[in-house]
Amino acid sequence: MTTLTPILTKTWDQADSFTLRGYENAGGYQAFRTALGMNPDDLIQAVKDSGLRGRGGAGFPTGLKWGFIPQGDGKPHYLVVNADESEPGTCKDIPLMMANPHVLIEGIIISSFAIRANHAFIYVRGEVLHVIRRLQQAVADAYEAGYLGKNILGTGFDLELVVHSGAGAYICGEETALLDSLEGFRGQPRLKPPFPAVAGLYGGPTVINNVESIASVPGIVANGADWFAAMGTEKSKGFGIFSLSGHVTRPGQYEAPLGITLRELLDMAGGIRNGHRLKFWTPGGSSTPLFTDEHLDVPLDFESVGAAGSMLGTRALQLFDETTCVVRAVLRWSEFYAHESCGKCTPCREGTYWYKQMLKRLEKGEGSEKDLDTLLDLSDNILGRSFCALGDGATSPVTSSIQYFRDEYIQHFEQGGCPFDRAASTAWAGAK
Repeated sequence: MTTLTPILTKTWDQADSFTLRGYENAGGYQAFRTALGMNPDDLIQAVKDSGLRGRGGAGFPTGLKWGFIPQGDGKPHYLVVNADESEPGTCKDIPLMMANPHVLIEGIIISSFAIRANHAFIYVRGEVLHVIRRLQQAVADAYEAGYLGKNILGTGFDLELVVHSGAGAYICGEETALLDSLEGFRGQPRLKPPFPAVAGLYGGPTVINNVESIASVPGIVANGADWFAAMGTEKSKGFGIFSLSGHVTRPGQYEAPLGITLRELLDMAGGIRNGHRLKFWTPGGSSTPLFTDEHLDVPLDFESVGAAGSMLGTRALQLFDETTCVVRAVLRWSEFYAHESCGKCTPCREGTYWYKQMLKRLEKGEGSEKDLDTLLDLSDNILGRSFCALGDGATSPVTSSIQYFRDEYIQHFEQGGCPFDRAASTAWAGAK
């Protein structure tokens, strides 16, 4: 049986884990000292050799992305950390920044040195004020310790780090929309190419990585690429934070090697709430196609989840038992996407609106089975035709729910309304 690998989460239970002293007492801020004595190209190669892939959803090889940055071009380079975590079910980066902000800062120093960047930014979702304050304090402490600023530890390397608060737009999780927002414009995705590695922030070469991706870098430098690559699977190496929420006995963050199964995670989390059974779940947040209880033993790595018809995404495992109406759940997700669509492209702007309107009627028991075919046809006109991945993600719960639960949609028509008791599906239903 696969066991947990507490690495990023190792000190979360310590009262001072978020402080500079607490991080250093646990061995922190040693890896960056090693890194600053290395050749930047060797650092990039080490991350490539580790097999680290982006932990923000897409799973693109991190070292390969760094390698796209042109060297010797005379332009300023930038590192941007995407901390705009806001997809339903996704909740790993916020607790990581709360409990251990300094591992992110150390990762930023190493990553910036590797790509020869002297300016770095952490773009944080504006609603999480408590996280913003904690990051700002951690950055201030790092400056005071001489780990940020001019001539860091006498190495000649300069790095300025800015914590930037977003305005609460889900679209700004898309990397180019994030860059526009960071520059002071309305957050909307840019046409690519050019890609950020060539022309990103302020027109300069830019690397954009997720919080967990950058936070994984100090461990790779400290322990070696082989240490990281020894965990996980052949093509999905390393560890990750799996976020279990919903109808599970002990919801929370479970850090484990990629390739672990939901069945194994549920054993650690006490299983589905007492007296109930798993009905459906998301392997990577609301923008990934649904899985059912038939997928309990699918290895949670990029390739296996993809082969089974979904995406690993951010490893946001939302678990729903048999009391949940799948039509209502999909409606709620669709309302989110309709609200968060930036409106730049027609397929997403109009498509998510019609998703919301049609699913409202279907959940009330109005309509017919022909409406399901219309939903699928609408999905075909959104998927692959939107300007960015928001539209594609919005189709996932709709198409997969019809694939696995078509009979439940029909049951709504036949009964003239939702056959489920909404109160029974609440997390506290039946609690003593």
